[in-house]
Amino acid sequence: MSRAAILLLSVGTALFVALLAWQGFGSVTNTLAVAGWGLALVAAFHVVPLALDAGAIAVLFRKGEHVDQRHALLARWSGEAVNSLLPAGQIGGPVAMVRQLAQRGMAMRDAAAAITVSTTLQAVAQIVFAVFGIALFSAYAANGAPRDLGLAAVIGTVVLGGIIALFYVAQRRGLFGRLLRLAQKLFARRDWSALATRADAIDAAVKSLYEQRARAAASFALSLAGWLVGTAEVWLALHFLGHPVGWVDALLLESIGQAIRGAAFAIPGSLGVQEGGYLLLAPLVGLPPEAALALSLAKRARELVLGLPGLLYLHFSERRWQRRRALRVPAVEIAD
Repeated sequence: MSRAAILLLSVGTALFVALLAWQGFGSVTNTLAVAGWGLALVAAFHVVPLALDAGAIAVLFRKGEHVDQRHALLARWSGEAVNSLLPAGQIGGPVAMVRQLAQRGMAMRDAAAAITVSTTLQAVAQIVFAVFGIALFSAYAANGAPRDLGLAAVIGTVVLGGIIALFYVAQRRGLFGRLLRLAQKLFARRDWSALATRADAIDAAVKSLYEQRARAAASFALSLAGWLVGTAEVWLALHFLGHPVGWVDALLLESIGQAIRGAAFAIPGSLGVQEGGYLLLAPLVGLPPEAALALSLAKRARELVLGLPGLLYLHFSERRWQRRRALRVPAVEIAD
């Protein structure tokens, strides 16, 4: 874990604790306790957008691959667990997903390409989803909502969009090959020519997927559907918390809340930032501050309920793969 990650995690944790202390731990936990077992239903419902996100990956698989929708779902589940619960930034999840697909028999080149393209398209879908929220916010702003919050949402979306645009351009220009060759220059004593060749193959596979516009469009559509369906998770959580809102208000909370969280991708789990975002948005839909923080904690609880088993699955899956790999090596040596 790098020093920067430790620093950002510390800042996020401090902000998280400060917001809870500001609103009062007791009032927030009391509001959260109202939901009871309803939180389990909220966590169970998250499987629906998770399956849509997995479909956005699976639609990019080539015919004849050894993986299918089920493998995509398991990979997506474990990748989300890494992103939510481990201080690995937003790069840890995609790496875990690539390894999962490769361990299931998919060529590493194709696995890396599918995850790279699907992750990019999911981020583009998130921007479109955020635009929906900004449009809704504009309607609220006409009725006296704080314009500074709308400006913050726009800035966050623009920043996120700029990062994604740069990432897309880098992919089209051979991102992985360029990175390997840069690393080879920095560590001149090592011969990374074989890795550079593999990186070039990944770049070619990525470009090939983008050129298949129908499949890319299907992946984007499924990702956008996943974001939209995620609105129901907010609606359900607030219903069980005793502060029901309409679908439009839930869409506003989820879209701009996710945009704020996405803009703070450098902070592990967007800890503190997610809570602050909901606190800022709460007055727009008539939520008391403690309900806004309870909503964020309900989402954190869902991440734990689904994420911890996801990390356990990833751990044991990795161990099984390592054992199978160890068994194959002696067989090859004997054959030689």
